[in-house]
Amino acid sequence: MNTPRRTSLVRASLILLALGAAACGDDSSTNATSSSTTTTVASSATTTTAKSGAGPLVGTFGISAGDCAGGAVTKGSYFRMVQASGSVSAGPFVSNADSSCGDKSYSSLAPGSDGGLVTGTFQAQPDPPFDSAKNGLAARIIAPTKFFAVGFAASTNAKDPQTGADVTAPQVEVDASGKLTGKVPALSVAWNGQQFNQGSPKPDGSKPGITSDISGTYEAGTGAYQLDWASQIVGGPFNGFTGVWHLEGIFTKTK
Repeated sequence: MNTPRRTSLVRASLILLALGAAACGDDSSTNATSSSTTTTVASSATTTTAKSGAGPLVGTFGISAGDCAGGAVTKGSYFRMVQASGSVSAGPFVSNADSSCGDKSYSSLAPGSDGGLVTGTFQAQPDPPFDSAKNGLAARIIAPTKFFAVGFAASTNAKDPQTGADVTAPQVEVDASGKLTGKVPALSVAWNGQQFNQGSPKPDGSKPGITSDISGTYEAGTGAYQLDWASQIVGGPFNGFTGVWHLEGIFTKTK
């Protein structure tokens, strides 16, 4: 085994040992009839407006930075990692020593140079994707975020860096009620000299473990949105761990 690979495995092993030690101590009525007509008309207008805006949302899902002044991120965007055999609802979660939040299981995300996640096209990682210290360099979607002393970076690429498979660009759609669905098989994270697919579904269309579909909400009038999904890591030192993504902010359509 060469020295860079040994360094990566040693770092990951130390993190896993720390998690094991931490786990031992954790537990972790209605108005009068005269007003009903007005209500019905208003409801109808709202439904018509929503239906007219239903369909693909192509543009930028701007990322609002996570606010964790109260310990956990209570508004804005964040990333969490569920330990192997855990669940999105109950964890246990990995505690990121470099998190600025009081609750270290939350890593606050800040917007990258493009302002957020762009649908209908790719936001590819640079070449090379890492610096000499193995920090991820992609900075278009989110600003690189420290995770155990190493920056992790997110990108979307036509060819998945981990598997080499061809993938489609991110897609998000809204229905008549403002519910969001979509696919982001191209989302990849670069960290510590390694690549981890963090899309849903995966490049081969599968959803291993507790990988979940994209879901969320959208307000056509303001552009405000929230997007959530989970993606289990397949292979490498964090095999079986799951990334939990929450993005929120303002969506801007491509002109």
